Amino acid sequence: MKTASEARSGKGARDENFPVASLLVGRERREVILAFYRFVRAADDVADHPELRPDEKLMLLEGLEAALCGRRTDPEAEPLRIALSERGLPPKHAIELLQAFRQDALKHRYADLDELMDYCRLSAMPVGRFVLDAHGESRALWPASDAICAALQIINHLQDCGQDYRRLDRVYLPLTILEAHGASVEMLGAARASPALAGALADLARHAERLLEEGATLVPRIANFRLALEIAAIEALARRLAGRLERRDPLSQPVHMGKLEFALAGGLAVAKRLARAVVDAPRERGRARA
Repeated sequence: MKTASEARSGKGARDENFPVASLLVGRERREVILAFYRFVRAADDVADHPELRPDEKLMLLEGLEAALCGRRTDPEAEPLRIALSERGLPPKHAIELLQAFRQDALKHRYADLDELMDYCRLSAMPVGRFVLDAHGESRALWPASDAICAALQIINHLQDCGQDYRRLDRVYLPLTILEAHGASVEMLGAARASPALAGALADLARHAERLLEEGATLVPRIANFRLALEIAAIEALARRLAGRLERRDPLSQPVHMGKLEFALAGGLAVAKRLARAVVDAPRERGRARA
């Protein structure tokens, strides 16, 4: 396998657990966000390819970075490189994500929660920061965005924990949390979570919920109203999934939302945000006149 294109899994934006540049996002920003997503998807497919050796993954990821920075050409990087250049946006967020994928190629265990959060700083937080930058939002919003993005990453890890272990021997669940509940890595290979493993999974789901609380100040502070609606929907979906993961066994029970539930949960969050905007508008106009 000589190119990142050959490693493609076929997975697209519609297959993700959370919306990717939905119609709520303005058309002028959707294009660059989708280019960013497709580049990251290509890199993720390389890092997760079960038949590639670590050195092959690193070589392909290095090629993607070189192409993104204009040192070579690659069809998986060119659309994003052009989109960023046209908008005067730097490639740094995508480059940080490539560091996370390099780590995925080499590191299969995380000792504790601090190690996992360090990984999230590379694998998740740059996504939110990029979306905010693409909308011209203040970097003062980054800490709240970081918390939400880390929560989304942990939720994804929990949903896919059995598959990640069986397919890639990769375990993101902190070993100290597993040990505190009397669980082991090998339990992830079972058809059903043991009580010990279920306790560890619920513990990490509660941590995701705490991160969502930390990020709760983000949506009201976003200047771009359409982006605020998008993130409100994502946050609501994340809260629902985190609560479900606290109660359900991702090894044996359905955790992912169906299309109808996904649409209803996201739509309800958007409706609530719109209603809040209608209520707040007269108040804001009164402050402006004062």
